Amino acid sequence: MSPLTSAYFAFAAIAILLYWLASRWQNGRLSVLLLANVFFLARLAWFYPALLLVSATIDFLVGLGLQNLPREQTSRRRALVSVSVVMNVGLLAATKCLPVALGELYRWVFPLSLSFYCFQSMTYTIDLFRGTRAGTRSYLTHLTSASLFTVIIAGPINRVSDLVKQLQQPFSLTQTQGGRAFLLLASGLLKKLLIADFLSNNVANRIFDTPTLYSGAEVLIGVYAYALQIYFDFSGYTDIAMGVSLLLGLTLPDNFNRPYQSLNIADFWRRWHITFSNWLRDYLYFSLPSARKWKAANYVNPIIVMVIGGLWHGLGWTFLLWGLIHGFALTTHRIFQNIRGKRAATAWGRYLSIFVTFHFICFTWIFFRSPDVATAWAILGRLGSFTFSLDNITRAMVGVMLAGIALHAIPVKWFDRTVEIFGRAPFVLQGAGLAAAVLLIEFFAGRGSTSFVYSNF
Repeated sequence: MSPLTSAYFAFAAIAILLYWLASRWQNGRLSVLLLANVFFLARLAWFYPALLLVSATIDFLVGLGLQNLPREQTSRRRALVSVSVVMNVGLLAATKCLPVALGELYRWVFPLSLSFYCFQSMTYTIDLFRGTRAGTRSYLTHLTSASLFTVIIAGPINRVSDLVKQLQQPFSLTQTQGGRAFLLLASGLLKKLLIADFLSNNVANRIFDTPTLYSGAEVLIGVYAYALQIYFDFSGYTDIAMGVSLLLGLTLPDNFNRPYQSLNIADFWRRWHITFSNWLRDYLYFSLPSARKWKAANYVNPIIVMVIGGLWHGLGWTFLLWGLIHGFALTTHRIFQNIRGKRAATAWGRYLSIFVTFHFICFTWIFFRSPDVATAWAILGRLGSFTFSLDNITRAMVGVMLAGIALHAIPVKWFDRTVEIFGRAPFVLQGAGLAAAVLLIEFFAGRGSTSFVYSNF
């Protein structure tokens, strides 16, 4: 059940309504939400509810053990958390190895990747092991948090302890929060259906599938189009997830912060897929040997982390190369920073940094998007040909790309101000605004839609 279908929004509306009706009874509303999670998983495949509830139960029991064992009993605590880590890493590895073994059959049998569930679940037991977050002794609360339907497809990756804390608090939803939720839903649909899908179907897919049929200039536009497509596709899903969650009284962490305005590669990873970047930093990078034990750690660890991050996207040479390039770029940036030191950049220096960083990211997207290394080299070859022809580029393509650039550049405070105004508006005007967004999508986007890119990871 894709978050783009009317069935999903009908299901979400019923779940939210029942959740509101039971809002004064904590166990009642948690039961409603857990049933909604189970129903959503069952709609994807009959075995998902049993698989994930068993896995979540094991994590809950591990969490209870970690809460009961004193910090001094390090070996027992390490053994307990290892059970959770091995189980979740095993599920994660299976989601990456099975596609290689089963091919196209995998998506038919296993329509949901378990990556985001596994990442989220490990935060709970590792945080308890480290003593950085509080746990719960409520089985119902833990199951509900671990299987939350709004984020299980493609995030954002939450810390389960933070979801537990929010679910244990009394339910509340202000008018401003409601307005923000509806604006996020509208924003997500517009991003996905009007920008991402259009660029995917009309520009990026065509050029990446057959790059030799296009001039160097057209291939460059195709690379730019994919950079915009993947951003609006993933941030569109995130907006929808955040909007539905907010109507349930749950605030999710931001996942994007205008990533193509980054000053350098490190800044990009503070702005792009923020919850994944934070997960890699907190649970992988900090678990590797530090510079105190290994002098080269500050320069090797970023490469290790990004290679693993690349292979998480898929077991292939293109993702490996993508991760390697980002890892070496992060290490090079760290070396340069150590040599140069921290200096304030001029305005022109900042613009140049943004320009260079953006084009470096576009270069790495070539490997990320290409089906194989040969296609990536073909695209680079066409770019190096310096041929110029725009016969296959239409005004509509240029218009959508310019709209995407403008939308990406909107300051955060403008959106927050819009939320404030929209939240204070009468219900009739809010309804009219949302209806206008739906009509706009219906008129320009048509009836077809592609799946979210990150739902495959």
